[in-house]
Amino acid sequence: MANQAATAFSGNMKKALAGLRRINLEGLRWRVFDAKGQVLGRLASQVATVVQGKDKPTYAPNRDDGDMCIVLNAKDICVTGRKLKNKVYYWHTGVVANAFSVCMNACVYRYIGHLKERTLKEQMERDPTEAIRKAVLRMLPRNKLRDDRDRKLRIFPGSEHPFGDRPLEPYVMPPRRVRELRPRVRRAMIREQKKAEMQQSNKDMRKNRKKEVEAEVTA
Repeated sequence: MANQAATAFSGNMKKALAGLRRINLEGLRWRVFDAKGQVLGRLASQVATVVQGKDKPTYAPNRDDGDMCIVLNAKDICVTGRKLKNKVYYWHTGVVANAFSVCMNACVYRYIGHLKERTLKEQMERDPTEAIRKAVLRMLPRNKLRDDRDRKLRIFPGSEHPFGDRPLEPYVMPPRRVRELRPRVRRAMIREQKKAEMQQSNKDMRKNRKKEVEAEVTA
């Protein structure tokens, strides 16, 4: 069964199975997230909750009790607003020289590199899995457990994955809660609706009056 799943997967097998031996898979659940049509931030928050084990009654912040998370269809993720163009990832090239090399006058070519940037749209075209990975990792606490939790996260651009021999459990996303409008906003919307209705009624009255005048002239 494992060989059949491995042959069906046409992606990078080395990257998909990297670091899997360093994880104690005993007693872990394999949760599958379908990213098709999901909002990036809302999906990442649910993945971060499961990979930390916060959905379990035995959760403790000093233990890594999270489950394996497999995210499929990363290329079909959605974002709200204008985040495809406005959201930008920044990073520096090169390595900053440390204090030891400066004190020892070591002949090492280390430098502060140039600032690089990439929009979310460019990142989705280049590697959509990295956008979800960054979103999830930035929701995790920055401690020693972060690397172990990162290894439990497996993201694939399509629906193919090499874990068909595992007991997979599809994760059901919770329904989106729509916040009620504040009274001031609700009153403003009602005023706008009434204003639009009045304008439309005045426009219809002018049209009817114009038709009546034309009919009188022709008669």
